[in-house]
This record gives sequence, C-alpha cells and structure tokens, in this order.
Amino acid sequence: MVREGALAATVSDLVEHLTSEGHDPILSPSSGAAEQIRLTGAGMRPQQIQSGDLFIAVRGARAHGADFIDDAARSGAAAVLTDAAGMAKVRDALGYSIPVIEVDRVRDAAGPAAAVICGTTPTSDPSLFGVTGTNGKTTTTYFLRSLLSAVLAPQGRSTGLIGTIEIAAGAAPETSERIASDMTTPEAPALHGLMHRFRAENVAAAAMEVSSHAISYKRISGLHFDVAGFTNLTQDHLDLHGGMEEYYAAKAELFSRSRTRTSVITVDDSWGHRMAAEATGRVITLATTGTPTDAHWSVTDVEPSGLGSAFTLSSTHTGERIRTSTALPGDFNVSNAALAAVMVLEAAADPERPQVFARDEVVRALQEQRPFDVAVPGRMQVVCRQPAAIVDFAHNPDAMIRALQAVRGPQRTGRLILVIGAAGERDVSKRPTMGAIAARMADHVIISDDDPHGEDPAEIRAGLLDGARDAISGGDLSTHLEEVVPRAAAVQAAVDAAGPEDTILLAGRGHEDHQDVAGERVDVDDRVELARALTERGFPCSGFAPGSDSGQGVGS
Repeated sequence: MVREGALAATVSDLVEHLTSEGHDPILSPSSGAAEQIRLTGAGMRPQQIQSGDLFIAVRGARAHGADFIDDAARSGAAAVLTDAAGMAKVRDALGYSIPVIEVDRVRDAAGPAAAVICGTTPTSDPSLFGVTGTNGKTTTTYFLRSLLSAVLAPQGRSTGLIGTIEIAAGAAPETSERIASDMTTPEAPALHGLMHRFRAENVAAAAMEVSSHAISYKRISGLHFDVAGFTNLTQDHLDLHGGMEEYYAAKAELFSRSRTRTSVITVDDSWGHRMAAEATGRVITLATTGTPTDAHWSVTDVEPSGLGSAFTLSSTHTGERIRTSTALPGDFNVSNAALAAVMVLEAAADPERPQVFARDEVVRALQEQRPFDVAVPGRMQVVCRQPAAIVDFAHNPDAMIRALQAVRGPQRTGRLILVIGAAGERDVSKRPTMGAIAARMADHVIISDDDPHGEDPAEIRAGLLDGARDAISGGDLSTHLEEVVPRAAAVQAAVDAAGPEDTILLAGRGHEDHQDVAGERVDVDDRVELARALTERGFPCSGFAPGSDSGQGVGS
C-alpha cells in the first residue's frame, strides 16, 4: 500500500485507466463525487486497508472478498473494485455510501488499478529483473541482487529483492531493511506499493521471483520487466495447473513483449528451447550444460573452486569470454549464477532502455568482486562440516536429484542420511517419485512431516514411503528406511545416526521456521534443530540460532 508521498489517483482516474485497458468498468454510484475521492493505497485483505484505500474484493475458493466489506469500510476504504456478485454484496451491506467499480475479471484489473494509484509505469524505477522456473528462482534472485549491488552501490543507488524468503531494500544486501515474506510473489496491490516504496528509497533495480501462481492469479499485472529469466521446468504445482503443458503455458506468459523487454532463457532442456522459440520481443539464450551450442551465451571451462566452481561465460556471437565463479556447490548453482550474470549483462546492452549502469562495470564486478558467493538462507545451507550437515529447500523430484548429487560429491566417503517430507494439499503425484529418488540416492532415509496443512500427515508420509519401499525392493537396495515424527525428532534421529565422515541433508523446508498443521502453527526450524542436535553430540557447527542466517550458504 502507498502512504507518505503517495501519488494517488481519483476514482474517476481509475475508471478512465481501466477503460483504456479494456476492462469496461461500471462505476456506481456514478456522480461528480468520484472526482474528489482520492485513493492513496490498495489492498485485497480487510486487515490491510487504511483510510483512503481501494478495497479490491476478489472471489476466493471459500468466500468472496466482498463478504468482508464491513471490516474494510470500518478501516477506511474509500472505494471498492469488485465483480457483479461483489457489487450486490456491497450494496446489501452499505447501500450507496461508497463508490463501487464493477469489472468482469477483478484479478486482471487489480494490477492496473494499483499501478495508477502507486504511479507504476513501463519506464518508472526500479528496473525489474524477474526470474521464473521450477527450481533456482530464489538463489538466482539473490545472485542478481548481489551483482546489481556491486555495480550500483558506487553510484549511491540501492537495490531491492522480492521473493520466497524476504522482501528487502538497501544499498547493500547485508545492511538492508528486511520484511519476512509469506508468499513467493505478493498480490498485485502489495507489489505496486513496493514499487512506490522502492522509488522513495532510491532503489534503482530490484530482483524478483515470479511464481507460476503469481502469473496465473494475475499478481504481476501492471508490472513491466526490463529483463526476465527462465531457469528450468520440471514437475511441480500440478495441483494448480493440471499438467505440464498448462504449467509451461503459465510460465510462458512472462516472456511476452507486452510484459518483458528482454527475455533470457536457459536452454538446457526441451522446455527451454521451446520457451525461447515462442517468446516474443528481445530473446537471449543461455546454455549451461553439455557442449557449447548456438545459444547466445554458453558456460564453459567449469572447474572446482573451493566448495563451488569457477567458470567462463562465452558469447557465441562476439567471442567474448568472462571468467567468474560461485562459492556455492552443485552444477545447478553454476547455472543459476550464469543466468544472473547474463541477465545483468543484457540489461546493460539494451539499446532502447536508458542505462542504469555501464556494461564494463558489470564485467569488472563479475571478474573481481565475487558477487555469487552470497549466502542464501535455507538453500544448501551448511550448518556443520564434520559431519557435513546441510539444509535445503528441495521439495520436488528434480530439485531433490540436484541437491543429492551436489552433497554426495566425490570428496564425501561416508553415508548420506536424508530427512524428507512433502507438503499437504499439494501435488500428490510427486510423493512416490520423491520417495523412490530418496531410496535410490541416499543410504539412510528418514520420512517425516513437512507442512501437512489440512491433510492427514500419515497419508502424506505413506505416499513417500510407498515410493521408497518399491524402489528398495525393485532395485535390491540396502537403503535403511524409517519413519520418524515429529520433524524435530527426525532431525535428532539423523544426527544420532551420523558419524564424522557422513553427510546429513534435511530437504524440503529450507528457511521456514514453522509448520502449518491443521491450521495450527508449530514452531520448528530445520537449521536450529540441526545445530542444536549436532552441538549436543559434540560436533562443531556454525552456531546457527533462531533469527540468524549465520550458517554458510551453499546454494540452491
């Protein structure tokens, strides 16, 4: 929402803009009063509404937002944007005491409405760098922000971050003001309010995770991205989309000329090649695995560098070679770092956009300032080195494979002990697959709870256990499999089973500090529980404490 220094807009300004956008709004009551009513913020939840706000009432799965119009009015709502059903509910509750703007598709109109109130335009600051894909969004946005800060801080300009873990703004990531995030991509009114706040705080560029839910639910409507990047596409969120084709189609909406100036597409698989072929506008391709291709940029000369990797970004068309590195292990983190690098390089090379920074400054930062050594909370985060104890957010089949490959590594000679669960009320088809992957790739698998939400936790675990047992019996595996709840007890069991040469991976929860169990909050943080159990056994650990991200990040 917008507060101090709000540009604001009148109700009639809003109606005019929505008309120009093709939403055919109907204003009721339609009177001269609309000229005088100024809107200084917007929100979809009654508890977010303050005096002067537009209340955007959307039909939900369980209730209509307009059912809560009394609460919104008491909080100071100055007008309502809703559909025909919402209009009737508002009139029944409040009569004609408040202007109501009726549209057919409220979510489609919410973004443009918030943009008018907040002053968001296609050329307004900050420059937006969006990242979508199944895996790697969070780490890539952290990499992006770190690189952007390296080139903008000397100018006295700030950078921003919007994503799964946090919303942040400041001259440097380590000194930024942070707000915990409750969803990967906020709703449209909150996003446009953040854009206004970023401008007020001199934020020149911001990195943002763009989830398929955000695209499908129109949360990014009214935003314009300077550069959007695509990581990969693998099975996830099929509970929402229904199938991989629908999931792909949702992601593809980001890469249209009307929404994004430059698209940087990772073409390591068939989905990436298809995305690049179907994207409109300026399209740049990146190949990060295998032999160099005809992609615009390729990753070559990958070599171990500490826990991470050094690599070269090679331009197929110009022959340019840029050597850089990441401290975070795993081939997938090379891919994440390469995508972040190319997105910023191509932003500096866009001939139609005023330059926020010079391209040679980006190259110098990549070569000299190690921007991809930044820690990412709960993404392959190392809590102990002997035994190696790592927390990661891997919660789908592809991410699990990548994480297990990264921690297994040739340098590790001991057993791999894995703790996994699966979220309730989500794609149930991936549970047996994840259980099978765990049994095939780990030596000791502990099935526990993730976020059950409203689903029976035992049924969720059963899906994982079925897949693991089938893999063990079908492959004649010696994997030790057990079921341990609650989550803290599972973490303790993993530590009790580990020796100094073993590796412990807690997968699925990452940075999360509580579980949702039938609507009740249960405080549990894998990093805290892991550090506590290790310390009690006398193993040296990083000293991770609640509210801290002191564990060394090693990517995801």
